[in-house]
Amino acid sequence: MNEDIQFIIDTANEAMDSAIKHLEKQLVNIRAGKASPSMLGSVMVDYYGSQTPLSQVANVNTPDGRTITVQPWEKSMLQEIERGIMVANLGFNPMNNGDTIIINVPPLTEERRRDLAKQAKAEAEDAKVGIRSARKEANNDIKKSEISEDLQKNAEIDVQELTDKHVTLIDQILSNKEKEIMTV
Repeated sequence: MNEDIQFIIDTANEAMDSAIKHLEKQLVNIRAGKASPSMLGSVMVDYYGSQTPLSQVANVNTPDGRTITVQPWEKSMLQEIERGIMVANLGFNPMNNGDTIIINVPPLTEERRRDLAKQAKAEAEDAKVGIRSARKEANNDIKKSEISEDLQKNAEIDVQELTDKHVTLIDQILSNKEKEIMTV
């Protein structure tokens, strides 16, 4: 196979792989019942005037399946961390005991589980859009290349097989996440 075509296919594969990695990162933030430090992954805190991820100003732990504790490295940051958690709108009610912030993670209601499953579906759909755009880009590059029509068709078939493989993987990841979310 032509080296240019192989490069196009490899580039498409990398783009599709990165769409899957992004999906997995996003799904980690969707909670599935058990408390985990990653639930606060999106929380940003005002640290002396600049927005900083919570993990860079405090230790985040889960002593049990229903509790998250946040221990700031500087006591003066307690109020800012509390505000950051509230602003992130994760549905948590942080409690400040003067040393640490304690968050009780309530069990999910059936309605909330459905909402989270919808959110997971939306993330999966975004990943599929990313994969389809990588396929479109690859097919456009193949059409621009100066090779025979037969080689172009074969390359397009290879790109489509790659696309199908990645879409199947996304469906599998989504199915696992939905099962995790819906399990009481």
